[in-house]
Amino acid sequence: MGECSVRPIVVNQVGYPLRGEKLAVFTGGSHQFRVVEEATGAVVLEGVSGPARFDVSCGATLHTGDFSELTAPGRYRIEQVDGAASAVFSLAERPYHELQQGLLKAFYYYRCGVTLTEEFAGPWAHQACHTAEGRVHGNELLVQDSAGGWHDAGDYGKYSGPGAKAVADLLLAYELYPSSFESAIPLPESDGVMLDVLHECKVELDWLFKMFDPATGGVFHKLTTLKFPGLDVMPEDDRAELYFSPVSAAATGDVAAVMALAARIYEPFDHVYAEKCLQAALRAWEWLERHPQVPGFVNPPDIVTGEYGDAVDTDERYWAAAELLRTTGEEKYHTAVQELAQLDYPKYSLGWADMGGYGTLAYLLRGETIADAALYATLKEGLLAEAARLMEQSAADGYRISLREEDYIWGSNMLVMNHALLLLAAEHVSGDRRYAACALDHLHYLLGRNVLDISYVTGFGDQSVRHPHHRPSVGDGVEAPVPGLVAGGPDRGLHDEYVVEHLQGKPAAQCFADHELSYSTNEVTIYWNSPAVFVAARFNLLK
Repeated sequence: MGECSVRPIVVNQVGYPLRGEKLAVFTGGSHQFRVVEEATGAVVLEGVSGPARFDVSCGATLHTGDFSELTAPGRYRIEQVDGAASAVFSLAERPYHELQQGLLKAFYYYRCGVTLTEEFAGPWAHQACHTAEGRVHGNELLVQDSAGGWHDAGDYGKYSGPGAKAVADLLLAYELYPSSFESAIPLPESDGVMLDVLHECKVELDWLFKMFDPATGGVFHKLTTLKFPGLDVMPEDDRAELYFSPVSAAATGDVAAVMALAARIYEPFDHVYAEKCLQAALRAWEWLERHPQVPGFVNPPDIVTGEYGDAVDTDERYWAAAELLRTTGEEKYHTAVQELAQLDYPKYSLGWADMGGYGTLAYLLRGETIADAALYATLKEGLLAEAARLMEQSAADGYRISLREEDYIWGSNMLVMNHALLLLAAEHVSGDRRYAACALDHLHYLLGRNVLDISYVTGFGDQSVRHPHHRPSVGDGVEAPVPGLVAGGPDRGLHDEYVVEHLQGKPAAQCFADHELSYSTNEVTIYWNSPAVFVAARFNLLK
């Protein structure tokens, strides 16, 4: 597996919008540069890069070249006088249309329990998988339907909380930026009536209905085999027994919230389905009310698949109350939001463990005129303060993103995209487009404007991830990986054997390996794709 060369000029390898700031990042000293039209070789702009700065996170001296004056559609590269050149990139009105389509199509490739046909999956087609019933852990005589939904990541587990986060990101993207989703992917369900993003979310929602414990109304935390299959095992060949892990408050809160959100979104298209979602949300909420104090989830001793442990469930309860308030308007949920908002937990985080940010967004999106004035003001002020903090961190970073050196953790690209999503939420509630400009810098980073000169999205960019830790991509015999998958990104903690052997002493932002064995830097998941869809959708709005 050959390593990509790192060019001294890095750009967003997909492209830039016609209007707004356009920057390339150079390593080394200051340089004269020129922008060259790919087709003709004509020089269309010349410039000089700005002052250099040493960036600790990436371990390099960096400076930027501004080519914002160029606004003509086309394909270009940036060159230095010594002949060094960047990737070729596009300038277009909607440069991220195909990217958004690919990021969303990835969820189709993650589908479980159905045959992915060549018509829609191309060379990445495979047979139906994991169609057997699952056993309830601790009550193995009880079996129930477990098929459907999305595989969570590079393995074949399915997890209620992370699945709810992914659906929430996609539904919020549709709610805020519906015109960005008008083009069909297409999917087998495409019908010209309901947009494909809603068809795809329904795949996961239909599976989440199956995660309810019929005896209690709580939600099983996850559905997995006892251990992971081999890295080259295709999904249809993974035939080990499936187990529903015990109910957790975190999973139950997440599912209550996302079902309440879905009830609103699907109501104009299918009243019966929307009502089913609402009833599921109410059932989960009733379980939460009956179980105010619940221990955090930990894996049963004989299950060694991903735990997604979560010791604090207050944030999930807050999100559930806020979504139920927004959907039903009932005052009891308003009271619950007000009470839960007084407790101490992150209220602006959008990660699978800390879901409080979704509760805050639900409350703010409901509208100021029907909110508690003091609470609305506090939450809005807090959101904008967090967004301002991210902007300040981005301004201090050589690649204009909000990660500090210590933020290059396992799944750092989730932070990159979650931060961008939060910045866009701040834009939505404030009208200040500076937040969007900062969010776009985060997308530039994901697509190649980074110290490794790599696009972290498979199939997009001339030096994109080629060898993700993703079982179908390893086992299918197809040279190219499944496209549209977001890789986890640099992890300074060196949490797998491959990077321990190969990346010792590297700066934080360089602790990434495009190798199938590097599960801590190069795995993929649905909830790294979902905020990327949201961000791409913001910059694909039809004018």
